[in-house]
Amino acid sequence: MSTCAVRVRGLWKRFGQQIAVAGIDLELPAGKFIGLVGPNGAGKTTTLSMVTGLLRPDQGSVEVVGHDVWQDPVAVKARIGVLPEGLRLFERLSGRELLTYSGRLRGLPAPEVDRRATQLLDVLDLAGAQHKLVVDYSTGMRKKIGLAAALLHNPEVLFLDEPFEGVDPVSAQTIRGVLERYTASGATVVFSSHVMELVESLCDWVAVMAAGRIRAHGTLSEVRGEAPTLQQAFLELVGAQGRDAGSDLDWLGGGAR
Repeated sequence: MSTCAVRVRGLWKRFGQQIAVAGIDLELPAGKFIGLVGPNGAGKTTTLSMVTGLLRPDQGSVEVVGHDVWQDPVAVKARIGVLPEGLRLFERLSGRELLTYSGRLRGLPAPEVDRRATQLLDVLDLAGAQHKLVVDYSTGMRKKIGLAAALLHNPEVLFLDEPFEGVDPVSAQTIRGVLERYTASGATVVFSSHVMELVESLCDWVAVMAAGRIRAHGTLSEVRGEAPTLQQAFLELVGAQGRDAGSDLDWLGGGAR
């Protein structure tokens, strides 16, 4: 695998008068657990959507493991797994049926799909719900079956948009364990989040995004710098350090007035 998993050059995206992504350049190293972090509205989801071929950029180019996302989309999609935010699933299939469909769609032989699906369902603690319709799954179960579908074809790069959002601690720990095992094998995980403690505990490489631009990127220690925590460094990078959220709320508290 190339030492660069993702290469982004001059990426722009505008929605009407709103600039969501403002000409970013970024190279994400292969074989790392990478966090794309930023406040809400920073452009993280838009960037990941363009990188994975779900949204066409206004300008710029994206390469994933050496293939251009828009010039060679079939080669890219064969090498990536995607778990987008607000994932829409085939809800009238059971968990196992969803994995079987995903695997066959990817061109995997039926016996191999069955073997991998059984292992994923077991590891993600979904074996007991494998014949239950996805429409009846909880948020955590949906995230886990979506992750299973994204991993089934053993992609080189896995993109996850807020994978722990709305997930209970037990499911989050299960997902975390699977992702750590996956990156230990040499694969790359790129995930977006605004929870700095989570990123600091999981990632070894981080890119900080705010107002559609990359404010800092590098190893965790490089981005953290002299700050005691990534949260502190993040607040300084996005210009939120020292902001007093309650200074104009002198009426708040103490019951109704």
